[in-house]
Amino acid sequence: MRGCDAITRPIEYLSPVDRLLGELVRRWAEQHVLPHRRRFDEDWREHRLIAPALDELMGKLGLQRVLFPEEHGGWGLGHSAHLGTAAFRIFEEVARADSGMAVAFGVTFWPLLMICSEPRHNERLCREIAPRFCTTERACFAANAMTEPQGGADIENLDLLRGSTITTSARLDGDEWVLSGHKLWPTNTGGVGSLFGVVCTTRPGSSDPDDFAFIFVPAETPGLTQGPPYEKAGMAADKNGDLWLDEVRVPRWYRACGPGLDFQRFKEVIAFGNLGSIAFVSGVLLDLFEILGRFVDSRTLAGRPLKEHDVAAAVLADVAQSAELVRLVGYQYARMLDRPDLYGARGSEEIVAKGRLYKSFACDRGIDALGRALDLMGELGTDREQDVEKHWRDLKIVQLWMGGKQLCQMEAARWFFQCRTL
Repeated sequence: MRGCDAITRPIEYLSPVDRLLGELVRRWAEQHVLPHRRRFDEDWREHRLIAPALDELMGKLGLQRVLFPEEHGGWGLGHSAHLGTAAFRIFEEVARADSGMAVAFGVTFWPLLMICSEPRHNERLCREIAPRFCTTERACFAANAMTEPQGGADIENLDLLRGSTITTSARLDGDEWVLSGHKLWPTNTGGVGSLFGVVCTTRPGSSDPDDFAFIFVPAETPGLTQGPPYEKAGMAADKNGDLWLDEVRVPRWYRACGPGLDFQRFKEVIAFGNLGSIAFVSGVLLDLFEILGRFVDSRTLAGRPLKEHDVAAAVLADVAQSAELVRLVGYQYARMLDRPDLYGARGSEEIVAKGRLYKSFACDRGIDALGRALDLMGELGTDREQDVEKHWRDLKIVQLWMGGKQLCQMEAARWFFQCRTL
């Protein structure tokens, strides 16, 4: 069989360090993740197996530093013309090993994009925050504290609701922001978060973009409490919990960009969230491609290898098709984010809507491919020794987050067909 490198990547799009990044992460995965992956489900609370592997990837190999400028100990990827394609390459390689790890790792960069990437670089916050990530060999996690109990993913429906449903509030008291509220489900809570980017409002109920605020809160700040992690159907390596803010005080300059700019920059964060989601699906499909290849090579039916029967071959072709298309779509979107001079601003309605469309497509194709593989493998498909059912459970969560399929559909229809009330 051919390995997963047979799945096409658009070579002309790739970053100068693409090959090195891919090899680095793949070696890490084969040494630190794949030997233990089947025991991750039982490790969801303690992370005895998961934490050392993330320490190696993020801390010792230094990948948690990639966005920060070189002068602060980072790799300078936030200033790179290949931020999107390099991020896609890293994320899909981590997800090939375990998509839950890819989420925990990838979401760490989500709030940091607000301050570490061009065109609006916040030097003061970068300089203060960088040592948390750049001076340690332990994994340091950041969280995008967004979802709230009463509104779910309404906060992400920016062009329609414009932050009007946000209940977590921020008020100025002298030179300090005072934050109060409750966040639900943020990745990298559950006790592991070191830094939180909190989506909040300076005037509850307002739809004025100037009142939408993104404010950083270190985990050790008095008044901030992380609840225990939830037990989920999948994504054991991604800890989610509750986050409570009770009159939490941080300096005034911990606001990422300022009135109006926080709102616009957060749209860029959503665009990169779509990109990361596609990369997670792509990584899972790369692994499925190889798992299924080994399976049909080692099984026979009526005296012939299983893969030589047309019914099986049709499934194999469909899996290869999904892997090819998801990967190509993902790299195309990555390049669109890297070339705002050609495709428009990263946070534009068009770019966000197209990212929603691609994310929904990738998740649908990933779930369908995994389902077809489970059918072909029969009772062995649901055997944990094959890892296919684990990938299916993990991808169902990728399909559900960021507003799920419904918000993807509504934002795409809103832009492509100029719908006004969705």
